[in-house]
Amino acid sequence: SPLTATVEDAVAIGADAVGYTLYVGSPRQDEDILQLTAVRDACEKYGMPLVVWAYPRGRDVERKGGRDSLFAIDYAARVAHELGADIIKLNVPRKSEKDAQQPPPYNELDWDYAAGIRRVVESAGRSLVLFSGGSKISDEDLLEKARITMEQGATGLIFGRNMWQRPFDAALELTERIKDILLRYPA
Repeated sequence: SPLTATVEDAVAIGADAVGYTLYVGSPRQDEDILQLTAVRDACEKYGMPLVVWAYPRGRDVERKGGRDSLFAIDYAARVAHELGADIIKLNVPRKSEKDAQQPPPYNELDWDYAAGIRRVVESAGRSLVLFSGGSKISDEDLLEKARITMEQGATGLIFGRNMWQRPFDAALELTERIKDILLRYPA
């Protein structure tokens, strides 16, 4: 994605952090990594935390199990960490019929939702990890996923569609329930 502002711009408007979207595995990955390195250097100069949205993309990612595979998400977490992300935002890895296309040992792993989250959090090293909520699901499924995700070491959750696609009062009630879960797992 295009760079639309500088770290200096963020400092000038009083931002608390700088965000960068990195498409790991995309044809432009080399350019993105160079650009992200410059952003990270400027963040360090100004003491600004760097949030990296690390999303696997590209033909080769699709050939190795797809953008939501455990391999791709795990790899994206590690790349973002090694490039200096303070916080990494990721999608949750999902099992699919393409799992056998993943490289070893991923193609042989027997894992569930909790184990996938735990592995990705560990690959992110000391970087804080936020997971997206994905498509809208039921209240109970969302609460269960939030609980498991936090139990496995995530720092937090970004549940946009899962909140804003509900009626306002229902979204507020669900927000309180998720907040209760988050408070059980202080970062």
